[in-house]
Amino acid sequence: MPKANEGKIDRFLRMISGIVLALAAFYRFTGTMQGVAYFIAAVLIITAATGFCALYSVFGVSTKTKQ
Repeated sequence: MPKANEGKIDRFLRMISGIVLALAAFYRFTGTMQGVAYFIAAVLIITAATGFCALYSVFGVSTKTKQ
């Protein structure tokens, strides 16, 4: 499993954003926009759950504090 590179606040904000976007997709969007919103929401929720963001590792970014 890849090394975690997201901090607690980052993970929390991703989870909340993913849930809100999924709800917006369900109640507000239709067609292609709904599918795109569900996809982005899923990515946000999965990265929040795992603590790993592939784009962060590509760019060498980490919001996780050193312990």
